[in-house]
Amino acid sequence: MACRQLWASRAASYLRISVFHRGFSNVVKDLKYADSHEWVKVDENSATVGITDHAQDHLGDVVYVELPEVGAAVTQGGSFGALESVKATSDINSPVSGKVVEVNEALNSSPALINSSPYKDGWIIKVEISDNGELNNLMDSDQYSKFCEEEDSKH
Repeated sequence: MACRQLWASRAASYLRISVFHRGFSNVVKDLKYADSHEWVKVDENSATVGITDHAQDHLGDVVYVELPEVGAAVTQGGSFGALESVKATSDINSPVSGKVVEVNEALNSSPALINSSPYKDGWIIKVEISDNGELNNLMDSDQYSKFCEEEDSKH
């Protein structure tokens, strides 16, 4: 395996192709995480939702994002949209219940923001939270990092 990676790196260098060697995905400390790989940033009763760096890395290049309508109701663990990548189409699940108050319209013309900036420019929706108690069902950054390591070790 290491020999194959070395060969690929040398071949990429010869062909002048940049190769990005990735360690473990970036996990942001002040966010909460769902086991379906969505993150949520909470500010009182408002939540910004996106998919994690780990998820976007596994999906590959995102080419289309199906966004919900503003005003749509979302439930914790329920699907509210979909991502289409070069590898697969995946549902996006809400880590909290509430009402969609804003969608990231920039994703309509630039879905790759999810790959390049999953925690900043690649956010997907903003939700008015209906039950702050649901946040107790989510993981903190340390729990999520451990969850991803265990999940990846199974594959």
